[in-house]
Amino acid sequence: MAGNDKKLYKLLNIDGESANDLQALSPSQQSFMAQTGSPVITGSGGFSAGQEQLYNTCSRKTLYYLVATLNASFFPDYDFSDAKSDEFSQEPSVQFVKKVIESNLMPADPQVYGNIQQQLWQTIDNEITLTDCDIYSYNPDMNSDPYAEEGILWSFNYFFYNKKLKRIIFFTCRAVSKIAIASRYDHDMSEDMYVDDMEEPYCCHDVLKQCLIENSVPEEHAHYLMEIL
Repeated sequence: MAGNDKKLYKLLNIDGESANDLQALSPSQQSFMAQTGSPVITGSGGFSAGQEQLYNTCSRKTLYYLVATLNASFFPDYDFSDAKSDEFSQEPSVQFVKKVIESNLMPADPQVYGNIQQQLWQTIDNEITLTDCDIYSYNPDMNSDPYAEEGILWSFNYFFYNKKLKRIIFFTCRAVSKIAIASRYDHDMSEDMYVDDMEEPYCCHDVLKQCLIENSVPEEHAHYLMEIL
């Protein structure tokens, strides 16, 4: 492990607790939707006071993997070392998570996403074997959410964790209102700052884009999907 990873691992293993000690998670998004009829929106504060009952658990070691993945994906702008287990949920099935993801991505551009939908999920399955995965979501409050900004329409953060392969795919996406983006120009945001923000990649995107291209997804479609992720 690198230096920062060792510090994080030690931080998550205090008070003599072992890596296999169980950590309580929040209810799954499916449970929340069944109770309220509404999806969980990242940055909305997660689950309300009346829904504080915790479901499912994960080992301290798994929590370390999830937090380390967040740190690697959003480095150097954010540090999730203080993230708590109740900011995460274990989702019940691939089918549920896939439905949530597609309900967000399809309206963004039905034609483009429709063209790459099958290849996208086939590529992910080839890399991680979805049927063998535990799926977790990250549902922080506004103070911890890297996507908490004016004009955010929706966002999601899913981890597909295959213990056998010792591999995690982190699938994250956000949508921002065009009006909010335009307002940033009105506040004299410099062109250089905007370009830097738009072009800064997350670690998993280049890999996923390359996988899409290698699996015969047209490069322009793969590029478009990476832009909206």
